[in-house]
Amino acid sequence: MADAWPPPELADIHDRMAIWAAWWSGEPDDLEAVYGGNGVASVRPPNWPRRRPLNRPSQYKGGIVGALARMFWGRPVSEGELRAKLHLPIASDISAVSANLLFADPLTLKTPDKATTERLQKFQDDGMQATLREAAETASALGGVYLRTSWDKAISDRPWLSVVQPDCAIPRFRYGRLREVTFWTVIEDDGQQRVVRHLETHQPGVIRHQVYVGTPTTLGRLAPLGDFEDTEPFASLVQDGDAIPTGIDLLTAGYVPNIRPNRIWRAYPPGVNLGRSDYQGVEALMDSLDEVWSSWMRDIRLGKARIFADRAMLESEGRGQGAYLDLDREAFTPVDINPMSGQSMINEVQFSIRVQEHEDSARALTEAIVRSAGYSAQSFGLVGDVALTATEVTARKEQSFQTKAHKITYVRPTLGNLYHAMLALDEAVWNRRGIRPQVPDIEWPPGITPDPADTAQTVSLLVSARAVSLQTRVEMVHPDWDEPRVAEEVKRIQAETPSPLDQIPAPGPSPQENDARPAAQGLAEQDAERLLREGDRAPAHT
Repeated sequence: MADAWPPPELADIHDRMAIWAAWWSGEPDDLEAVYGGNGVASVRPPNWPRRRPLNRPSQYKGGIVGALARMFWGRPVSEGELRAKLHLPIASDISAVSANLLFADPLTLKTPDKATTERLQKFQDDGMQATLREAAETASALGGVYLRTSWDKAISDRPWLSVVQPDCAIPRFRYGRLREVTFWTVIEDDGQQRVVRHLETHQPGVIRHQVYVGTPTTLGRLAPLGDFEDTEPFASLVQDGDAIPTGIDLLTAGYVPNIRPNRIWRAYPPGVNLGRSDYQGVEALMDSLDEVWSSWMRDIRLGKARIFADRAMLESEGRGQGAYLDLDREAFTPVDINPMSGQSMINEVQFSIRVQEHEDSARALTEAIVRSAGYSAQSFGLVGDVALTATEVTARKEQSFQTKAHKITYVRPTLGNLYHAMLALDEAVWNRRGIRPQVPDIEWPPGITPDPADTAQTVSLLVSARAVSLQTRVEMVHPDWDEPRVAEEVKRIQAETPSPLDQIPAPGPSPQENDARPAAQGLAEQDAERLLREGDRAPAHT
């Protein structure tokens, strides 16, 4: 491992992530720093790389080249003026919408084994949803995120997932799959030339812990884990110097790309497997939106009414005490003025505020940014709030749902592997019995609850066409039910519905039989009367 730190091949990647992080944070100081302005980067947590203004030589050129190189946030503030740049946090809104689309509602985890499914549900109930939402927002902003499986018997009786920032990791991919990753954390920094870093390397079956004492730009020398408070607990656990066996043959960390391919690193080996940020390609539009917003607020500042009054209108407060104009007075003391001068003693100056022009520009830029990021304007409230059916809402948010479905294809395999690792660790570390470590089926809830009337109509049409079974009908009406509950509902419906045999009428006489019935009935009555008469004439017997 090279002594320079972070590794030089990651410098361009980290610089790009620094730009995305500045837009995500929304801090004006960060935006000025990354775009080469004269601002000072805000204070960062010690684990973050030390930010530096990205040096662009064209910024120092005059004319059009220099003007284009210096975007709105890169333009220096003129000497003697205060910074009047304002930021509209559209970038953080995009990341929040992305996270809500993916993880606003809990996931459904299923396995063929009931005990394993119940154990996975306990993982979900242990703050997992908040962790996944945090990971999704980070991935949206920085192009991807790492999830790490952690465990500590002194803290919890089960393993859990934690988020690791992508600009604090050194991944190693093989044929597009993560095979090893090193996470680094700054545990000491004196602000000068001494930086202590903790390196945590995840490999299948083992996690390695190392501590290096170096400088802000170099890794430095290897030091004992027990010399530092943050790494002392690992000193008694490591074997062969730096390794802690996990007891399983699975990787205990995973990378979730936001979306692929990353167009700027498609031919750059260190970044070809990384995802792209939702901000990629729209940075200039977000910069222009901030310029429009700042201009709008500037119009408001300049639009404040100002009054210029003649000295003769001012009220003196005494020699050397200055003078003022009392604008609350209803009448002013008459003064002698030259009527031929044509000048008023009080003049009002008030600039117009271009509200409509700025609003239209801001809306057009916002819609372009949102559309380029892969989302529908409806997801950001850019369409008027009117009563809509679920079908209409889905149609308006179609682009957002397509982006959600695309991102799920990257989240599902990594998350499934990590759940598998958690089940295996649960069995190996806590000697948990009765569960079967495996990759679960992960189902995302629908983004919008279907209208019951629409669902009923759809089911009715399918039943009329004899194209759907009873079980499928129940699953369509109740998509959130599990299989046992669906099976129970099917049995109830079958018990309450009469059998088809019960609905068949009992066999009756044919039409010919119906026609012959009156005649037969008449003959029977005549025979009965004849027998009665003959009985009256019959002799009596003893």
